[in-house]
Amino acid sequence: MFEKLELTRMAQSLAAHSGSRMAVIAQNVANADTPGYKARDLPGFAEVFADNGGDMRATRAGHLTAVSAAMTPAVEIANGREAPNGNSVSLEGEMVKSVEARQNHDMALAIYRATSDVIRASLGRNR
Repeated sequence: MFEKLELTRMAQSLAAHSGSRMAVIAQNVANADTPGYKARDLPGFAEVFADNGGDMRATRAGHLTAVSAAMTPAVEIANGREAPNGNSVSLEGEMVKSVEARQNHDMALAIYRATSDVIRASLGRNR
């Protein structure tokens, strides 16, 4: 039922994007001392959603014959200054990115909860 609502589909995509971004940020932090490691990041959610907003997405492997490449956004090398050892990870920058990703994830959950409450109310059901 919720899959058919555009708002919940967008909230689900935002939550998934935020989770993927947190994974990339965690890899950056884990490699903060690795010589030559380049910090990575995902493109912004608005950009990814606009590129993939109308496409069908697979819910499990083999579900669709042509799985969209935009299902998992491509990881990009993030801009930043390099240390003398060639590493471009800034722990402060990664902390800021992680807070942004967490806020986006929390917003997606709030949207999903609010939509759920509206649907329950329209069906005459209480929480």
